[in-house]
Amino acid sequence: MDIIWSCKAFNTLTPRELYSILQLRNEVFVIEQNCAYQDCDDKDQHSYHFMGWKQNKLVAYTRLIPPGIAYQEMSIGRVVTSPSIRRTKIGKELMVRSIEKLYELFGKMPVRIGAQLYLKSFYESLGFIKSSDVYLEDGIKHIIMICN
Repeated sequence: MDIIWSCKAFNTLTPRELYSILQLRNEVFVIEQNCAYQDCDDKDQHSYHFMGWKQNKLVAYTRLIPPGIAYQEMSIGRVVTSPSIRRTKIGKELMVRSIEKLYELFGKMPVRIGAQLYLKSFYESLGFIKSSDVYLEDGIKHIIMICN
């Protein structure tokens, strides 16, 4: 698949890149998942933004969060793929590349995520282990998972 991958700190994003990130997150998390929540949570400014572009359209994205911002460990959040590119294994590639990029940025250490419960087996296939009870976040069942 012809995906161009890039990773940028918040203050180096272009207005077009930032708009594309917010647009994709809104399309999936707010519209598709029918979940009204505060997406802009003051973590973006401290994070790196890992982006996958296909024909100048953002189709895959994660937010790479340094240790001490969301959790004591480094984290991956706002994992999202465009509906136009799903079922192509892009989600797995996105996560593998995101984990590699985290290790490159911050060193090899544990990664903690807040995962939607229905994606538990997907994250387990990447080496994550459930480490919390189920909790509700914005009306959606989640669990904490850690990858060492």
